[in-house]
Amino acid sequence: MSLSEYYNSLYKDSLEKIKSDEYQIDSLIDSPFDKRYGITLLARINRNVKDEIQKFLNELKIIEPEQYYYPDSDLHVTVMSIISCYNGFQLSNISIEEYIHVIQRSIDGLSCFEIKFKGLTASPSCLMVQGFVEDDTLYKIRNNLRLNFVASGLEQSIDKRYTIQTAHSTIFRLRKRFRNKEEFIRKVEAYRDYDFGTFTVNIIEFVFNDWYQRKEHVKTLHKFELK
Repeated sequence: MSLSEYYNSLYKDSLEKIKSDEYQIDSLIDSPFDKRYGITLLARINRNVKDEIQKFLNELKIIEPEQYYYPDSDLHVTVMSIISCYNGFQLSNISIEEYIHVIQRSIDGLSCFEIKFKGLTASPSCLMVQGFVEDDTLYKIRNNLRLNFVASGLEQSIDKRYTIQTAHSTIFRLRKRFRNKEEFIRKVEAYRDYDFGTFTVNIIEFVFNDWYQRKEHVKTLHKFELK
């Protein structure tokens, strides 16, 4: 299955669930008791692409103002979730320098790459911008990380939840029941194939983060530069 086919299948299945009220509300978004933390490698999105995303989100906010919309500061593409967020994880549990060493070894010799954001896909609880990478650099980085972290013996949960294969960015989450579901769906459909733009990934950030990558909870541990 190609990436486009995967995105389309996910979108179609999720839209049917939304239409039939089988969507999922994220009850932890506003919870002060949510203590899920982990460590992630991510790529930041440039200004022009962020502006296009926010233009779309601002239109959605008029229709569904009580839902959760990602601010500019939190928009990202996950390169690899090294330790998926769980209750009780703390930085004191790990040696940050050992992780930096493994990551550096995994990206050595690899060049910067571009991600094209075109169209939307969905899950039963969120909306995502579809990302497409023209070459195999991201694949190589991820594969190197898998091999090197398994060999390292360090704590990691790579591929435990699912095997990451996309370059999407989550931009919206359901925090309440829909009030204007039909109008919401029409707006999403209008942007289904929208070109949000292309950006170059030349810096990859290693961060300590909460589940939603909220700026106030994220700590940058290291930045890696691609050639």
